Amino acid sequence: MVLAMPEGDTVFRAARRLEAALAGRALSVSDFRVPAHATLSLVDWMVESVVSRGKHLLIRARPPARVSAPPLSIHSHLLMEGRWDVYATGERWRSPAFKARAVLGNPAFTAVGFELGFLQVLRTTDEVEVIGHLGPDPLGHSWDPAEAVRRLQSAPERPIGLALLDQRVIAGLGNVYRSELLFISRIHPRTPVGEIEDVGRVVDLAHRLLNANKDRARRVTTGADGINPYWVYGRAGKDCLRCGEALQIESLADSVRAAERDVYFCGSCQGSYIPTAGGVR
Repeated sequence: MVLAMPEGDTVFRAARRLEAALAGRALSVSDFRVPAHATLSLVDWMVESVVSRGKHLLIRARPPARVSAPPLSIHSHLLMEGRWDVYATGERWRSPAFKARAVLGNPAFTAVGFELGFLQVLRTTDEVEVIGHLGPDPLGHSWDPAEAVRRLQSAPERPIGLALLDQRVIAGLGNVYRSELLFISRIHPRTPVGEIEDVGRVVDLAHRLLNANKDRARRVTTGADGINPYWVYGRAGKDCLRCGEALQIESLADSVRAAERDVYFCGSCQGSYIPTAGGVR
């Protein structure tokens, strides 16, 4: 089984759960289990809101009247295995305590961040320093499809399979949505952005897929809650649900981000990209 990294819809749901449990309540438990913030206590601080921005999550809190301090934001990123759980206060945790990186609670609920890939506390006014680089968020109130298209087309020679993973272009897309978007659009992952006739259609599909899944406990892109929730992701070597051919997996090297990422696709439905022959065949 291939594990999928948390993507924008996962973080959106986590933020909504945390908002319901913590927002509008003062913290009675504040325990940061990372060296940089081990001595920090936000007990009696009021949680004002919890928001997601792409794959980033922000818990915003303001100090009690007696404390002279600016509002703070708890900034976390789940990376591959991180998650935030919410428990009724006193309920047994589903993971061992040594995996907890942050514990925040009030008399009714306890929120525990397990195996968080990144955790920091900063002034709320400084949030732009950690999320200001992000592109438009399909699940954000300020979603701007035209800006997403502009950012994609700003590097026309870049393969679409790499551009879609760049959080500076569109925030919240990961390996699952990248693979699924390109399969549904019948675009080979190596196709340069500049050779795609309708980039706007890909952007619109990203918006529709993430919004369709933001309320689901189980992500589905095939349109059915059956045995195969995904068209291609994690299904290398298995039959394509559309044409029956064996699905493929390739590693795309990203010179911009200095990384390699695997992408799943169907060579029959999406063609094969041959640069010297002028494109997709």
